[in-house]
Amino acid sequence: MIDINLIRTNPELVKENIKKKFQNNKLELVDKVLELDNKNRALKKEGDDLRASRNKLSGQIGLLMKEKKIDEANEIKKQVVKNNERIVEIEKEEDELTKQIKTIMMTIPNIIDSTVPIGKDDSENVEIEKFGEPVVPNFEIPYHADILEKLGGLDKESAGRTSGNGFYYLMGDPARLVSAMISYARDYMINQGFTYCIPPFMIRADVVNGVMSFAEMDAMMYKIEGEDLFLIGTSEHSMIGKFKDQIIKESDLPITMTSYSPCFRKEVGAHGIEERGIYRVHQFEKQEMIVICKPEESMDWYNKMWAYTVDIFRNLNIPVRTLECCSGDLADLKVKSCDVEAWSPRQQKYFEVGSCSTLGDAQARRLGIRAKGEKGNYYLHTLNNTVLASTRALIAFLENNLNADGSVNIPKALQPYMGGKTKIEVKQK
Repeated sequence: MIDINLIRTNPELVKENIKKKFQNNKLELVDKVLELDNKNRALKKEGDDLRASRNKLSGQIGLLMKEKKIDEANEIKKQVVKNNERIVEIEKEEDELTKQIKTIMMTIPNIIDSTVPIGKDDSENVEIEKFGEPVVPNFEIPYHADILEKLGGLDKESAGRTSGNGFYYLMGDPARLVSAMISYARDYMINQGFTYCIPPFMIRADVVNGVMSFAEMDAMMYKIEGEDLFLIGTSEHSMIGKFKDQIIKESDLPITMTSYSPCFRKEVGAHGIEERGIYRVHQFEKQEMIVICKPEESMDWYNKMWAYTVDIFRNLNIPVRTLECCSGDLADLKVKSCDVEAWSPRQQKYFEVGSCSTLGDAQARRLGIRAKGEKGNYYLHTLNNTVLASTRALIAFLENNLNADGSVNIPKALQPYMGGKTKIEVKQK
């Protein structure tokens, strides 16, 4: 949510930003906010004037009563009653207008960074840099579900019976491999100075509304029936929510945290949710990172954060590239975002395995996250980045570390987490 002062002082900038995001249907919302805000400010002035008048009249009543001018005092009392009645009306109108303004403001997109490329959708995202040489081996790379089957590691049929489409059982060494990758990613982030955290896996509606747009919530979140609780789609939501309505000491900044959690997603409108693989599923595990910092430090942290993910994947022998998200592909709260994509030797193209975003002070405004500075309180900037998401990382790992005989090599980084194993062998039937 942007600062309403920006709409008051520079509505054309806000409109131009909306155009850059190809959301022209929202242009009228800027004028609507200005109209409602002007009404609200006029009401506030009227209310303040009436309160001042009431205080003045109340003082006059006391003097008139002392002078035994009862009739005059009673007439003034009638005016005070009228003032009070109008003040009550004004307060109700102000409350309603404030709610209307906030509802609209929650749908107006955040101001994107000047470096964001302009484009309508993800087809116009821009490659930034490649890390590692994308290799296509001289043998056929099977579909990842087939690789897992030969390793005795995947059972979607049983998951279909217990849970339905979009769920899976991981077993044996592949299941251990997922835990190894998550543990390695956790320890890597701890070594970068991040505080490890296991957060709540359910959050209340006010936190959900604070960290994401309504459209994102409807497409992603599972609601707990009969409760004001949602299953998290990613742990940065509960991590950022941890600081809701807090005033943080500047000496405690930046806050850098890495978290483990399962993630639950409806994947509304997703294609291929019933496929036999695990590329797009309703449940997976993730290591995440968040940073809460001063506004002037956020871009430096943004560049550090995506670089951590790149380094982790390279240590797993997976070539990756970074992709700058264009304006039309940015969620409304985001200022700037880049995807980390892993090389798929089977498809001979890259696919998304993580995303790094800076949201400016949008989430902080929604959640009331501020710092106490020398010149008063101010809103902080929030950032998040995928360290490693289990299912997609597993797919990338299997394809890039597969041998011709179906076995899978274990890089040195993961060997301590795999009991010293250097290879996962095909399971003999």
